[in-house]
Amino acid sequence: MRLRCVVLDDFQGVATRMADWSVIKDEVEVVALREHLDGEDALATALADYDIVVTLRERVPFPASLFARLPRLRLLIASGMRNSVIDHAAAEAHGVTVCGTASSGTPPVELTWALLLGLARGIVEESDALRAGGPWQSTVGADLHGSRLGLLGLGRIGSRVAQVGLAFGMRVSAWSQHLTKERAAENGVELAASKEELLTDSDFVSVHLALGERTRGLVGAPELALMKPTAYLVNTSRAAIVDQDALLAALHEGRIAGAGVDVFDIEPLPAGHPMRTAPRLLATPHLGYVSRANYTTYYGQAVENIQAYLAGSPVRLLP
Repeated sequence: MRLRCVVLDDFQGVATRMADWSVIKDEVEVVALREHLDGEDALATALADYDIVVTLRERVPFPASLFARLPRLRLLIASGMRNSVIDHAAAEAHGVTVCGTASSGTPPVELTWALLLGLARGIVEESDALRAGGPWQSTVGADLHGSRLGLLGLGRIGSRVAQVGLAFGMRVSAWSQHLTKERAAENGVELAASKEELLTDSDFVSVHLALGERTRGLVGAPELALMKPTAYLVNTSRAAIVDQDALLAALHEGRIAGAGVDVFDIEPLPAGHPMRTAPRLLATPHLGYVSRANYTTYYGQAVENIQAYLAGSPVRLLP
């Protein structure tokens, strides 16, 4: 009997076209689900008859309680080589092998700039007005050249965002708890003396930190209050780094010029969620990782992971 594999959150319906799944068709039946499964009960019911699960990013938690309800599960594949919502100890205890895939940092860098430029030049407002026969020019764009870009985090993605900022002629500074002056200088940027200084001085602030105990809620109401009323905040990293309620309040009260957000506390975002209608907000449905190249990598390596597992030599093991 063939094993059964399910691919979760295939929102665009492309998972089975982004890789050659035919190489495992004799041993594995593959099903892709376009609808998100919300909650442990729904997951336990839907996944009960599958031996292999392919999950995207950190949208679907796999705690110990879920592993206990999936006795048939043997292989869990996540995109990327780090996943904080999988209980790896529980997976091992239940005999589940957990594998990852490579993931490019290029797509989130590009989306960061799409959001930042969209905010700075009022792209959505002007496009909507033009198509609707509205006013001809209603916004005054913010200049990038000569303005200050402040980066919270200067790692793999933040450093590449910095290079684009420098190419635009921006003054770029960065801060994180362990960032050194030498590391900042290597990337041609200034080291901000503190998080507070960075927020106070920047015209654009972009978040590029990993989520952890030290970064959860790092930008809350006090931090947003430090930003200029003409400044913009962009978050393509993790939703929990920026206090969502505080951000909504700042947007509604006009205390910052706007925000570009690609990550949310709840994903997919419910239809009535206040982030869908907040003013001064340019929002995208977690598109940071969504690109042809990344999907080809995710699903192509998922197939390779399945082949290696079937051969008795699993690869790209997590954590």
